Amino acid sequence: MSRILVAYFSASGVTEKAARALAQAVKADIYEIRPAVPYNTSDLDWRDQSSRSSLEMKDPSSRPELADHDAPLSGHDLILLGFPIWWYTAPRIIDTFIESYAPELAGKKIVLFATSGGSGLGKTDSELQKLLQNKNISATIINGRLLNGRLSEEDLRKWTEGL
Repeated sequence: MSRILVAYFSASGVTEKAARALAQAVKADIYEIRPAVPYNTSDLDWRDQSSRSSLEMKDPSSRPELADHDAPLSGHDLILLGFPIWWYTAPRIIDTFIESYAPELAGKKIVLFATSGGSGLGKTDSELQKLLQNKNISATIINGRLLNGRLSEEDLRKWTEGL
């Protein structure tokens, strides 16, 4: 059995709750992807076109800085990568994470999970896969599922069994 890492970004705590439940259910290591400058409530106001999150998501080249560069990817074959859905895709900090750790992600399987108030994962897997391809890194990124609401440990284990 491969070692599993649950790596996640959470702006408001919703994705963190899902990530912790998932890590506990599958007995995985856990790592929080944190921005160098934390998001505040006004940064996350999607209705404000000049909010930080709106500006980042409008700019495909935006790469918010990471708070650290010590994600424990070594020794993990399967990465369960979680985040909230912003504008129908992953937040730009996930792009930063993928590009920053591209060499360490080589040969790994990355399964996405997300929390969302209304949209699914869409084409997030192919968008993130392109970031690795641009760096000539071979890894597999696939859409997993939304982890909204309460999911039992059994449900979470069953979901990960075939990964």
